[in-house]
Amino acid sequence: MSDKATLLIVDDIKENIDMLKECLKSEYHIIAATSGEKALKIAKIRQPDLVLLDIMMPEMDGYETCRHLKSINEIKDVPVIFVSAKSDASSENKGLELGAVDYIYKPAPPEIVRRRVALHLQQHNSQKILREEIRLKHSQVEQSRQQIIRKLCQAAEFRDNETALHVVRMSHYSYVLAKSMGLNESEAELIHQASPMHDIGKIGIPDAILLKQGKLSDSEFSIMKQHPQMGAKILEGEDYPLANTARDIALYHHEKWNGSGYPHGLKGDEIPLSARIVAVADVFDALTSSRPYKEAWSIASAIEFIDTQRGEHFDPDVVDAFHAGFEEILKLKTRYADGHGQTPIISKHQRNQLFL
Repeated sequence: MSDKATLLIVDDIKENIDMLKECLKSEYHIIAATSGEKALKIAKIRQPDLVLLDIMMPEMDGYETCRHLKSINEIKDVPVIFVSAKSDASSENKGLELGAVDYIYKPAPPEIVRRRVALHLQQHNSQKILREEIRLKHSQVEQSRQQIIRKLCQAAEFRDNETALHVVRMSHYSYVLAKSMGLNESEAELIHQASPMHDIGKIGIPDAILLKQGKLSDSEFSIMKQHPQMGAKILEGEDYPLANTARDIALYHHEKWNGSGYPHGLKGDEIPLSARIVAVADVFDALTSSRPYKEAWSIASAIEFIDTQRGEHFDPDVVDAFHAGFEEILKLKTRYADGHGQTPIISKHQRNQLFL
């Protein structure tokens, strides 16, 4: 396979295309278009390494063609050189303002054309290499950050009496809810990755309280209610999307839509969306999972409870998203089942234990 770069020449006059072809064909693959419309179609399919573009063309002139080229994500970084008989400064300046890297006056000596093309291809390739290096480094940093998150989650699991699969399930449920609410892939994935940190603050709760089988006293419950602030404290000091989202979830996932939650008594949209989503995912999995102090609710009972808390504990829109994505949630619950049985029977005391 040849390593030659591909140039797209755009000019409505065939003789002009032929002149540029003759000048460049020994060093490059040449493709051509006789109109701006054809150039855009060809560029989307072939994705040239550089475009040589005339300005004065009927219907869609070179300026408009350049504007469209720069709006297409896959080819927006491809260098454009205007090649035009318009030799006034204002025309050249307009072309450069539209994103062209150079402007060559017709008729241009072949050697000038070859040198300019070679220069801009070299610069473009250097920029591509640099962008790829930056992308790889960014990816490595993100992987390291995610690894730290996983390690912190593992540390929390050693102290809590919940299974690791609870964290897996509720993080997947959170992703489904986020997508059902119309969040884009990157936003939903961010919540997916951050949601396992929701109870990281329980690391700071004494074992006598965290692992207690029976009902907590008022003073013990007051201490337990400090775990959101403890989680936020653990996650503070880093300013990047994953850490910020994890911190919001850890601090606010016990807030309630009606303002009766903790630690700050936030109400409605004052609560970050990520925390509102995780609240539903977390409670659903807690309800339908066995714990040392309770048996699992039936799925029907859990749904009924979530519906009764629509507009009270939970954001109504998140509850609607829960129903919209419920088939997928059930599949995930089966896929990541931890083997504990389910029962529709649960006492009032056991129910209260779920929301510590």
